[in-house]
Amino acid sequence: MSAEIIRIEQDQTLSFGNHKLEEKAKAEDFSYQGDLLKVKTYKTMTKLEKNGMFLYESVPGTSVKHFRETEEGVTFQVEADEDAQIILGLAEQTAYEVIVQGESMGIMETHLGGKLNVNVEPSEGNAVTVEIHRA
Repeated sequence: MSAEIIRIEQDQTLSFGNHKLEEKAKAEDFSYQGDLLKVKTYKTMTKLEKNGMFLYESVPGTSVKHFRETEEGVTFQVEADEDAQIILGLAEQTAYEVIVQGESMGIMETHLGGKLNVNVEPSEGNAVTVEIHRA
C-alpha cells in the first residue's frame, strides 16, 4: 500500500491503513458513499470510524484492501507484519459467520456494543481474506 492512508478503489471498495508507518498518520472527513470516514494508522494500530462511529480497529496496525460493508456483513483483505486482532463494529446482538482464507471459523455473536473480534495470521507480503456474513 502506498503512503496514501485511505482511498477508493476502482471497484468502489475502500482501502485504508498502513502498517509500515513508524509515526501516526490520520485522515479526517474522507467522503465515501455519503458517509464521512476518519482513519488513524501506524505500525501498532489502525482504526476506522464512519460518521463518528467505530467501524474497524486492529492491533497491531494493518493495511486493509477492498473493504466492503453491506447490510449482510463485511469483506476485506488485510496485510500485517505479524498476527493481528481485528475488532469490527457490526449490528448489535447478531450472529455472524466468520470466514478467514476460505475457512469457516464458526458462528460468532455480537453483544450490545455490536463488536466482533477476529484474529488473523498473515505472512509478510500476503493478504488474508476475511468475510463476515450474517448467519
